[in-house]
Amino acid sequence: MHNLKLHGLGFFAALTLASPAVAQEPPQWSFAIHGGAGVIERASLSPEQDAAYRAALTRALEAGGEVLRNGGEALDAVQAAIQLMEDDPLFNAGRGAVFTAAGRNELDAAVMNGSDLSAGAVAGLTTTRHPIAAARAVMEQSPHVMLIGSGADAFAAAQGLEQVDPSFFFTERRWQGLVKFLTDNTLPIPERPAGAPAAGMASLEPAPPLNERKFGTVGAVALDSQGNLAAGTSTGGMTGKRWGRVGDVPVIGAGTYASNRDGCAVSATGDGEFYIRATVARDICARIAGGATGQSAARAEVDDALSLGGSGGVIVMDANGAPAFAMTTSGMYRGSIRPEAPAEVAIYADEP
Repeated sequence: MHNLKLHGLGFFAALTLASPAVAQEPPQWSFAIHGGAGVIERASLSPEQDAAYRAALTRALEAGGEVLRNGGEALDAVQAAIQLMEDDPLFNAGRGAVFTAAGRNELDAAVMNGSDLSAGAVAGLTTTRHPIAAARAVMEQSPHVMLIGSGADAFAAAQGLEQVDPSFFFTERRWQGLVKFLTDNTLPIPERPAGAPAAGMASLEPAPPLNERKFGTVGAVALDSQGNLAAGTSTGGMTGKRWGRVGDVPVIGAGTYASNRDGCAVSATGDGEFYIRATVARDICARIAGGATGQSAARAEVDDALSLGGSGGVIVMDANGAPAFAMTTSGMYRGSIRPEAPAEVAIYADEP
């Protein structure tokens, strides 16, 4: 028998040195998006509209998934997907945003980095093509969290972000939605925006239903291969909004939140006033930090907002890359993608 003269800590040190190192598996990336929740029913979408939404969601998922598949950061994936949706007139964000009662497009967005809890938000943009990029610039290039109105556009321009004429955001379908809203509420109809195409020149591309009742917001949540979480959200707000109204999207903790510490990233879409009051996004993360699953936390919070009077939905990503979806509406445009699975999308509440 070998004469082992190892005692106390020396013995355990020897065992440690002799044991092979156990390689740590890097976390698997995961990505999820939404394109707004609301009264979205099969009868309200034509087959062409249904197919167009699914294709648009798939494109956005694949854009974010490509970033993560190549080892990119969660923030970059979130921005890539949301910018695509901001340029897609199917969604109420960027080009295709709804109009205020004054006939303007006023855009809000927010982004949050889970690794250090840094965040940026903008509200009331009218000339910055990609509000989500402006929100990220606020986070990374300023000492602030939220900028609003013309100052936010000026800051974005100073950061080299693309500026456009306000007519860039115009779509005929959203304009007709405003006209209907104002007519139904016996409110004055503003002049057609300068630079907008002439009436009757609407695009033949698939468009949102004219009578859609949804909380138009787009958002994304991501876990990257470094284990970092991020969330982002972008919206055109409510049709016919007045007095510079701002909803939950740019309010950190209400419509957008991400925290590695809590193991959670959230993007919400709903009745903004109620989602602000319920601090939906932050509370979901607090529930997860306390041991709840992403799905149960999401369900509890949308139900809490509903008890106050606000409908909507959320997407959630946990630290293990498990996406969760919850809504108190008949539908929410949504989807997810992971390394081992292709992009999966859904629209109606009864779809898995």
